[in-house]
Amino acid sequence: MPYATNSDLPPPVRHVLPRHAQDIYREAFNHAFAAHATDPRREEAAHRIAWAAVKRSYVKVGDTWAQR
Repeated sequence: MPYATNSDLPPPVRHVLPRHAQDIYREAFNHAFAAHATDPRREEAAHRIAWAAVKRSYVKVGDTWAQR
């Protein structure tokens, strides 16, 4: 289930990530979801890939995410 906008993202993602990080997450998730169309665990893989994409540009400092 690709996400059309950041407001469609799961609440745990929306509530913890800054807007730019949400953009990164959404775009990475949508790309990975399409790329893993034949994988029975495609949604799980897409979420893992999206978090990895966020972690390339952001780091968690305490309870917040800060840009590197």
